[in-house]
Amino acid sequence: MRIVALGGIGEIGRNMTVFEFEGKLLIVDCGVLFPEEHQPGINVILPDFSYIRDRLDDVVGLVLTHGHEDHIGGVPYLLKERADIPLIGSKLTLAFIEAKLKEHRITPKTVQVKEGDRRAMGGFDLEFVAVNHSIPDSLAVAIRTAAGMVLHTGDFKMDQFPLDRRITDLGAFARLGAEGVDLFLTDSTNADVPGFTTSEKDLSPAIDAVFRTAPRRIIVSSFASHIHRIQQIIDTAHRHRRKVAFVGRSMVRNMTIAADLGYLTIPQGLLVDFKKLERSDDHKVVLICTGSQGEPMAALSRMANKDHAIRISEGDTVLLASSLIPGNENAIYGIINALTEIGANVVHKGNAKVHVSGHASAGELAYCYNIVKPRNVMPVHGEWRHLRANSEIAVATGVDPRNVVIAQDGVTVDLVRGRATLSGKVEAGLVFVDGDSVGGITEEDLVERRRLAEEGVVTVLAIIDPDNGEMVEAPEFFTKGFSCSDEDLDKAGAAVEKALRDAGSNRQGGRRQDPEEIIERATSNWMRRFYNRQPVVTAIVVDA
Repeated sequence: MRIVALGGIGEIGRNMTVFEFEGKLLIVDCGVLFPEEHQPGINVILPDFSYIRDRLDDVVGLVLTHGHEDHIGGVPYLLKERADIPLIGSKLTLAFIEAKLKEHRITPKTVQVKEGDRRAMGGFDLEFVAVNHSIPDSLAVAIRTAAGMVLHTGDFKMDQFPLDRRITDLGAFARLGAEGVDLFLTDSTNADVPGFTTSEKDLSPAIDAVFRTAPRRIIVSSFASHIHRIQQIIDTAHRHRRKVAFVGRSMVRNMTIAADLGYLTIPQGLLVDFKKLERSDDHKVVLICTGSQGEPMAALSRMANKDHAIRISEGDTVLLASSLIPGNENAIYGIINALTEIGANVVHKGNAKVHVSGHASAGELAYCYNIVKPRNVMPVHGEWRHLRANSEIAVATGVDPRNVVIAQDGVTVDLVRGRATLSGKVEAGLVFVDGDSVGGITEEDLVERRRLAEEGVVTVLAIIDPDNGEMVEAPEFFTKGFSCSDEDLDKAGAAVEKALRDAGSNRQGGRRQDPEEIIERATSNWMRRFYNRQPVVTAIVVDA
């Protein structure tokens, strides 16, 4: 069996793993990665499908371990290439992805499963195992083939007191381990955190304290799929006799689905439209919105920037019920500062116990290794520090260091005769979604965007005699994001004129140089020499 991660290794997000056996392909998850500050204008980042693009007819199914965006966000883009790939997942996960696909006008072929189910898909025998995570209905999957058994945990933790009382099925892990797990793919996100992840129920006192002491409105920001946390907020609001409104399209959509399917319990009369809350007393209001990661277009960011119908004012309490995803720290602290400047009291993980992780810490991973006793281990879902920490836990529990495979996105891992080894590499770069464009933006484009943002732009308009290649009047300069005096621009114009004359006199074999290139090069050199800046220079040449 060949295993190739097309995302999710060395990064937090974009999770997608392809399993190949006897010419057939099984995919586990297809998520997105959210852009960082150095990727301006990008909506989301997809896995690179080029490895499987010519073999889409060989794909027998796509297993979705749970409904978070970093695991299902890329599905619409994959189904646009082959719409009838069977989607295999739990009831809530499929409901989330069906709602998302409806916006893309795609009707998927779905296969609903639950813990304990076994399904044959092509040459793959799949068994699903309940795992606890920060979203209900999460599943691990055991993949049996004639080449061996792989156990993929998905994202998981071992909360013994979860809000929905659905714990990770360690008995099933032990049973699979006794049968013989040839390769264990394990969630690495919290592998460098010692001990055990705090239970969800332990947050209740801190959340209750926020509600008890808040003098005016409470605005809660969370992931639109974090049903457990939102259930805690709803229960606390009910106890404190506050009305609740959901704000933001994805939040309204997901919570409506969760409530309809019975995963979210909302007391009668508690939920109202946020527009009606404008007429309510501030101390009776709770707003639940998106934007906990500082996303610029999400509700909380727009509130902080005073660009939303809801205006946060002095005395309001903002509760960030989420973690800081690596790469988002600056954006999140920017939101916190903007809200604090307005006069809001911002409560977050750094100053109160209002969030716990959805991922297993080091103690839980060690526990799992001791139960499963895998022959080979492949840490997934994490940055390099997480992968390395996870591999060290595996070795500490007795896994042979030679059988711990730390791969990268695109590295092929072959499971042959009970041994997993690195065997090659395929293309697995970042695919940028930029508005309606998918894959059209390259790293070079982003370099230019950053340069535009940091250095500004200079446009040079030159009127040139086509017969002799000389300018008939001084060039005009138009600057954006770049400050330059008229006197200096005259000097830059003189440098451009000289460059054109020199190019004309140095012409060899009658070959004429492109005047746009000459002007752009001369302007760039002058700006770098006299201003120590490198704005993006564009020349427009008009024949006299």
